[in-house]
Amino acid sequence: MRRFLLVCVLIITTGFSQAPPKDQLTIIVELDESPENFISEIESRLPRLEVVAQYDTIFNGVAVRGSVDELEKLARMDAVTNQHPVKTYRTQQEPLSFSTDTIRSLGNSSYTGRGVKVGVIDTGIDYSHPDLQINYRGGFDTVDFDNDPMETLTEGATVHGTHVAGVIGANGKMRGIAPDAEIYAYRALGPGGMGSSVQVIAAIEEAVEDGMDVINLSLGNDVNGPDWPTSHAVDRAIEMGTTVVVAAGNSGPDDWTVGSPATSPDAITVGAVALPSEMPVLEIGRRKIMLTPLLGSSKWSLTKKYPLHFAGKGEGEIENARGKIVVFERGIVPFYEKAEKAYRAGAEAAIIYNNEEGGFQGSLNGMNLPIPVVAVTKKEGEWLLEQKDQWAATVWEELDQRMAEFSSRGPITSSWAIKPDVVAPGVDIMSTVPGGYAPLQGTSMAAPHVAGLAALVKEAHPDWEPKKVKQALMSGAEVLDGVQPTEQGMGYIDIERSIEPSLLLDGKLEFGRVQDKFFRDSKTVTITNPTDKEVKVQMRQPGKNPGETWSVPGTTYISPGATEELQVELQISGSMLSDGVHEGYLVVESSSDEYHIPYLYIKESGTYAKVSGFELSRTLNDQVRYRFYLSEQTQKLSVDLYRSGTMVDQGRVLEIDNNHAGMVEGTIDTRKEWKGAYVAAVTATIDGEEFTYTFPVFF
Repeated sequence: MRRFLLVCVLIITTGFSQAPPKDQLTIIVELDESPENFISEIESRLPRLEVVAQYDTIFNGVAVRGSVDELEKLARMDAVTNQHPVKTYRTQQEPLSFSTDTIRSLGNSSYTGRGVKVGVIDTGIDYSHPDLQINYRGGFDTVDFDNDPMETLTEGATVHGTHVAGVIGANGKMRGIAPDAEIYAYRALGPGGMGSSVQVIAAIEEAVEDGMDVINLSLGNDVNGPDWPTSHAVDRAIEMGTTVVVAAGNSGPDDWTVGSPATSPDAITVGAVALPSEMPVLEIGRRKIMLTPLLGSSKWSLTKKYPLHFAGKGEGEIENARGKIVVFERGIVPFYEKAEKAYRAGAEAAIIYNNEEGGFQGSLNGMNLPIPVVAVTKKEGEWLLEQKDQWAATVWEELDQRMAEFSSRGPITSSWAIKPDVVAPGVDIMSTVPGGYAPLQGTSMAAPHVAGLAALVKEAHPDWEPKKVKQALMSGAEVLDGVQPTEQGMGYIDIERSIEPSLLLDGKLEFGRVQDKFFRDSKTVTITNPTDKEVKVQMRQPGKNPGETWSVPGTTYISPGATEELQVELQISGSMLSDGVHEGYLVVESSSDEYHIPYLYIKESGTYAKVSGFELSRTLNDQVRYRFYLSEQTQKLSVDLYRSGTMVDQGRVLEIDNNHAGMVEGTIDTRKEWKGAYVAAVTATIDGEEFTYTFPVFF
């Protein structure tokens, strides 16, 4: 709970070696005791330090301001368990520059979110925007520690939080899902849309203390496990009565890519769907390449064929590019400089291909150029390099409703849970940004559709607790054909079915990891009839799969307002099944509707990362703190450090035997002066097999 305030302070997220010893800084420290006792100890032992905020609801901690010299003394106090923010969080946004109407695709309602408080934990909000002024009610900033959660408008400018807020509750030229909801902003991500785990947790506490009915978190990291601190903070907020909606992440289309805090079992985790649309495609010969515009790019409107011109990473000036499409490799030169060079050289458009696997998001940093600038994958870019004498044509393709390729997929390691829970529009979403409107894409844009819908449900049913709100949204969702549960959960959200559900279902059938030759287990599906009429319910088995035997209940009649618990049993003959994820749906038929309950089990093992979220950071008292997540128990684990670029071996820095699954953290005592960029190679031994993963580290 916030007790003290201070304007103009700074959180350091990457250590303290760069700050002069007399400079005034503000840090958040996590404690293993009550903040009151710790504050008393500071006042008596370190009177030059100033406590600017106190937290005791979601976690125990304080924000403290002082010189580096004094803060180093603070770090030696026994109660301090973590001296500064560690894990970096990013917005879950991808750039796009085409617009379409999405809200009508979700249905209609007379509810508008009136009287419902929605907290947007994000990059802040431009509350001066004419479409947000009416509904904005206040908030807090855990980056600068003041009462002004304004979007970053100067260096490292952001637009993300303002866009998210508009989807939820814009009320002006544009109208959001819940246009009469009360919008509060909690700025936990600063310049460039970056923030830390402790800033996010502090923002969650601020929102809970301010009495938010719904919180939206369009942010995340790459830790695919339920035990990360931000996931626990979300669980705690839900326990205290706040409905929490979280973006699944933009690391798709691979499985096991949903990241914390979307891994929270009780949060409403949201994936992204692309609605039917017309998209530009580059066609060379018989091959077609999808184009992803950078944020701020002009619309791709080329109508003729153009030759390609290759400009490397754009380090030098570009010649002979007039009337051509310039192709760059990502790296070294910023996107906006590449684009400007292409424009000055007379190019018709610029393509930037990734220098690592998959796609990427990028921005032109507010530069307005009359030529379009787009991104493609590394694979597509390298193929383009082979087409030196080819001309490229633009064609426009009609695309059906589909899962967005970038949308992160489940399941979740160690808990083996099905995520996401539902999906919503996340491609080509027009909303408010500082100074106007712009389209963006990402699960960041899908989550606020669901947060807005949660506000409508809460207005219609003010006595419903978060669990029931989640049940309503999931039960009201419509399953997309041909899409698996770990991609869409219980399906595409629907406004009317969620607000006035004819049934409330609770009970995803998560059977976990199956390692026995013969397996048998049962799960409970809880069904509530919220109507004033008796409902007849029948359950259909999933399609026959070799090695699976299902037992489902017969016809059940549920009285008005009553709840029934139905048992579903699964038997597995392991020898008849392949390794990996097995999933699908059971169908529940009621008197008037049809519902789909997802099921999942993992045979033996999956292709998930055994180690994720690895980080090393220097503490105030010059120790090195490590933290990472293990999806399985390891017999041995070692960490070797290499200099980035040269890959010169810096030696083994950590060895641990017999680690449990979940979060692992501790400190390393070392006198080595590590500075700059490194690569950590983490090797885990599981059942005699070694798995090695690399992570970037910066001191």
